[in-house]
Formats: sequence, structure tokens, C-alpha cells
Amino acid sequence: MISDFHFLRPFWLIALLIPPFIIWMASRAGDFRSRWKQLIAPHLLDSLIVQPDRRHRYAPAWVLAALLTLAILGAAGPTWKREAPPFVADTASLVIAVDLSPTMDAIDISPSRIERVKLKIHDLLAARNGARTAVVAYSGTAHLVVPLTDDIELIQTYTDALATGIMPKPGKDTVAALKLADDLLKRDGTSGTIALLTDGVEPAASAGAKGIGGAIVVLGIGTSQGGVVKQRDGSFLGGAGGARLTAKLDVDALKKFGSDTGADVATITPDDTDVRWLAQRVRTNFAQQTATEGDRWHDLGWWLIAPVALLSALSFRRGWLVRLSAGFLAIHVLSPTSASALDFADMWLTPDQQGRQAYQQGDYPAAADRFQDSMWKGTALYRAARYQDAIDAFAAVDTPESWYNQGNALLHLSKFEEAVAAYGKALETRKDWPDAVANLAIAQQLLKQEKDAEQEQEQDPNQKPDSVQFDDKGKKGKAGETAVAEQTSEMWMKNIQVSPADLMARKFSIEAGGSKP
Repeated sequence: MISDFHFLRPFWLIALLIPPFIIWMASRAGDFRSRWKQLIAPHLLDSLIVQPDRRHRYAPAWVLAALLTLAILGAAGPTWKREAPPFVADTASLVIAVDLSPTMDAIDISPSRIERVKLKIHDLLAARNGARTAVVAYSGTAHLVVPLTDDIELIQTYTDALATGIMPKPGKDTVAALKLADDLLKRDGTSGTIALLTDGVEPAASAGAKGIGGAIVVLGIGTSQGGVVKQRDGSFLGGAGGARLTAKLDVDALKKFGSDTGADVATITPDDTDVRWLAQRVRTNFAQQTATEGDRWHDLGWWLIAPVALLSALSFRRGWLVRLSAGFLAIHVLSPTSASALDFADMWLTPDQQGRQAYQQGDYPAAADRFQDSMWKGTALYRAARYQDAIDAFAAVDTPESWYNQGNALLHLSKFEEAVAAYGKALETRKDWPDAVANLAIAQQLLKQEKDAEQEQEQDPNQKPDSVQFDDKGKKGKAGETAVAEQTSEMWMKNIQVSPADLMARKFSIEAGGSKP
């Protein structure tokens, strides 16, 4: 962070020569002896000059110098962190790794650990408001259940079908699950979090998880008292000597895993406290990860407003600052203006600051009118659904971000060919940009569909618009063919009786290279 410290407007630092000059001028003005020594005899000068109190002689000058120094530093725009671009999603990707080892069937949590996990996933998806989520299942092997998607119904369909019996190999390979989840995030090119929902980790997991790039969050499933493991046929899993196996949540092992890897660790709760904790950790990780990925530096000069205001308050004692401010305010209010009425915000905020304030309040048309920065103006116009105006604003800046934003606006205007060209320009300078690559693929697909539709329209036989023809025999024949086709399709659909659980079981078995479970 310290290495990234710099000033956005360094030319303002030249004004730092003014405060030393003010102190030097104040010291010269307070030297009464040098001012009168040419006019009064030296033996009389000491008796005629009344020296002011040395403790307060230079105090106003020092206060003014400090005030100007802080104001100049604030105007120079100190910064050391980035802010996320306006078109970046405001929620992080999440990969949920679900432990499907046999002990997840323990019933110390009603109705069972795995069933409670499914309910928690439902709550977590609802709390994330459709953000991109993937699901990984693991026991002795790790397998992808659902890739990163914002389709909540699809995720719920497959997570509801999760069961310990679909896994091809027993055991617990936490490292394999973490690596699979991390690969998903790396291929997607997004900042994200891996949520590990498990009832325990093996001792070797800490060493293998240290190379994981994504942030890890662990939610322990179970209780320290433990519970018996109820299998699908109603029997209970046995341990050594034939006794029923009692699976306990090893909280100490989870804490050690967290301390070794830097992961946040918590245990499941009866209410939604754990879900809110998970969602908060995901947002925090996203904010920390995108702090170094933004394309704009965050101006932190406004933090110096408070000390500048405090130092300014010291000059209120004699009332001069109050009188001066009142005079300027009166002149500004009473002066005639033909352009517009007085806007009080103009006295304190720049147009871009006013635009940012309106943007954060969701008033995008007002923000677009106030912004002078082309990128922010275009962003506000885009949010206001004024896409052509947004393109005109973005066109004033030749950067990859500008071309990317133009491509987004062109997509909304159904100008697919121009959108493809805009995304291509963005990728010329900023290669392997995941968002631009993904949107380019969408634009190319839409362009292809548009061209295919045009070709089909050209191949249709031309008929006079006033000519209407009826073919009763053909109508009957087509009706009969349609009925047969519909019947065949319906019969084919009825013959497919494979559930999501069966599909996952077969898929996992093939991936593991084992036999069908």
C-alpha cells in the first residue's frame, strides 16, 4: 500500500512554497527594530519600541501556513488504493464446496447434516441476489456439480439432489475440492471466495491449501457432541467392534486449518446468523481483492477537509473570517445571473463531485448533466438508458475501458457488428480481459443469429402481400404430421426418467474412473 502512494494532481505541490514564504514574511513584519533603526537613534530605539508578546507573535502565521499546507496536499489528491470500475459487478463470485463424505449423514443436526447444508445453500443464494455461484462436491474425489452461473433455480435443482451415496469413492480429500474450486475462479478471471461446508478437515489439508489463490471461508457442519450416522436404508453406520459410529465436529482441527491458511472459520447455527456471516465474508473478500484491480485511483484528499476546517475555526476568535465569508456570500447572492439560479452546491462541490453524489443516489439523468469527466458522464448516461448519448461520451476517451463500455451500449442498441468491433478494440490494448472476451462472444453470437435470420428471409418465396391462398388438403396433411411429431416428442420425453442425482452419480463415477455406484 505504501509503495502505491502518489498524488493524482502533483502540480499542486508547487504551491507548497507559499506557506514558508508566509512564515518568512511574518517574521520580517515582526522585526520592529530593523524597520525603525534608520529613523531613530539606537540609544532611543530600545525605549520607544514596545515588543509584542513573543508567544503569540507568529501564531497566526503558523496556523495559516499549516492550513494552506493541508489544503494544498488535499488538492494534490493523495491516494494509495484503487476503486472498482463502474461496470464491474458489485458482488463476488462464490464457489461452494460441499462435503459428501459418509459422516455428513449424521443426525446430530436435524434432519441430518447434509440436509441442513442444502437449506443453508438456499438461504445463501437468496442473500446473494443472483450473484454468480458454482457448486463442487467432494469426498474421496472432487467433482463439479454446477459451474459459475447466476441461475438460482439450476443451482437449487442440483444441490437438492446432493447425497453421500452419489460419490464414487469414500474418504475426504479437501485439497482436491479447494484446487477444483480455485481453478474455476482462475478460468473465469474473477475475484471470488471458496466456501467450504464440511464436518472436518484432514491434517494434511493445511499444507495443500496454502497455494490456493482465492479466499477461503469454512463453515463447520455438526456439533462437538456428535451424532450417529444414519444411512439411506435406515440403518446406522458402524464403527470398530460393531458399535454405532458417532461422528463429532472437530472444532479445534477447523480452527487450526483457519490459522494455517488464513481462512475464516465458523460453525453452523440454527438461525440465519451463519448465512449472514458467510455473505459478509464474501463481500469483504471481494472488496479487498478488487481494491488492487480497479482502473481508477480513489482520491483520498477529502480526508484533509476535517483538519483544514479545524484550523480555520481558530481564526473565528477575532471574527475576520466570518466577516470575509459573509461578504463573499452576500456578493454571490446579490450579483445578477442570467444563466441560472444560484446553486448552493456549486460553492462547495465540483461538477464531478455533484455528479458522483447524484449517481450514488440513483439519479442518473441528473448525474449525467453534472459530470464533466467523460467516462463517468458516459456511465451515468448508460445507467439512464440513453445509450447513444453514452456512446458519444465514451468516444471522447481512447482507452480499453471506453471501447468496452461503448460495446455494452451498442449491444443495447442491437448494433451487433459495431459492438464486435468495439470489443475488439478493447482487447487490442488489454488482452485476455475476461469481461470483454465474454461480451465479445455474446455479440458475435447475436450477430450470427441476425445474419442467419436475414438469409432465411431472403430465401423465402416472394408472394404478393394482397394474395391469400388456402390449401385445405395441405392443411389436413400438415395437421396430421404435426400430431405425429408432437406424439413422438412427448413419448421420448416420458422415456427419460433419469434424476439429477443419477446423472451426477454417473458423471462422478466416470470422472473417478471407477464403476457405477
